[in-house]
Amino acid sequence: MEGVTNGRSRRSTAFVLLVVVLVGCAAFSAPVAAQSETRAGGTITIGPDETVDSLNAFGGTVVVEGTVTGDVSAAAGDVRIDGNVGGDVEAGAGSVTITGDIGGDVNAATGGLEIAEGATIGGSLAAGAGSVAIDGTIDGDAELGAETTTLGEEAAIGGDLRYGGDLQGNTDAVAGEIEYDSTLGGEWAPTFEPIGSLLASAYIFVLNLLLGAALLAIFPRFSDSVAGQVSQKPVRSGLVGLGVLIGVPLLLIALAITIVGIPFSLVGGLLFALIIWVGIIYGRFAVAAWLLSAGGIDNRWLALVVGLVGGALLAQIPWIGGLLNFLFFLLGLGALALALVKHRRTSREQRRERDPQPYSHPGPRRDQPRRRDPDGRDGFDQDDPTTD
Repeated sequence: MEGVTNGRSRRSTAFVLLVVVLVGCAAFSAPVAAQSETRAGGTITIGPDETVDSLNAFGGTVVVEGTVTGDVSAAAGDVRIDGNVGGDVEAGAGSVTITGDIGGDVNAATGGLEIAEGATIGGSLAAGAGSVAIDGTIDGDAELGAETTTLGEEAAIGGDLRYGGDLQGNTDAVAGEIEYDSTLGGEWAPTFEPIGSLLASAYIFVLNLLLGAALLAIFPRFSDSVAGQVSQKPVRSGLVGLGVLIGVPLLLIALAITIVGIPFSLVGGLLFALIIWVGIIYGRFAVAAWLLSAGGIDNRWLALVVGLVGGALLAQIPWIGGLLNFLFFLLGLGALALALVKHRRTSREQRRERDPQPYSHPGPRRDQPRRRDPDGRDGFDQDDPTTD
């Protein structure tokens, strides 16, 4: 008993340390100044009423709706500046959209750059992009390497424009000189287009690998049980995963409706987000283990690497890749739920075997002959020990 308890304690401590390490990795994805705000995740948002000193963001989508008094540095699939940035903006992303006000310079490497009507850039603009559309105001110079640069009717560039590729639209918007530079042609821009998505994918892969390796090291038997659920009961695992994905949020919403249940709903939401992450990793791991076992290879570590790499590659395929990864996720989530139920039942049976129910006296039998005491009370036969 003591060995089992110590083993569970060590696993619990290791899991807590794992969470701390992963949170640390997410919080320090890049060296930053002491007062900077560093965030990483699927969607990173600075809300309308939120103000931060500076922002270093790394994720799928970065949106600034509030105020950043300093600089913004973002690597993401999509970056959108709708609020106010007092300093410079550096962005590597699939697309960059600016509808707010930026006090400093803007440097962007992106597939598509849009500076919407009403947007202002207090400094200069330098961008390498597939396409650039400007309908806002740039107080300084603009240097654009793009296949196509379009100046809208409301565009205004206070300095010079140096461009490569094709220039279209309202050239009167440029107050200074317009210079064509072949070294900034469209062939240069596409090399920057996938930077944001590739960096984000690499970062997510590393985090998934860290969590997956920790799960296999801390819970090897349980991880094998999850893989077994997928290989033996794939349809059931997928249906259970779909049920959990739909049912748990509905339950959390129902809890949030009541005032008493709001704290439980918030905590439950965080735990469910962690479970979803674990489900994604277990799904890819389990499918890879299934396929490798069909080829006669039984190695959980190889299955983890193959599963995560395969999932990352599938994510680059439009539609089909996303659908397959979603199916893997449902399998992993369902198998995780089934394995937890199985583990609970096994633990309960083991406790019953270790701690049998205490003996209880069966009491008097209904067919026991009765007698009448001299005082007239009914009772059982005096020879019956149960009447003592």
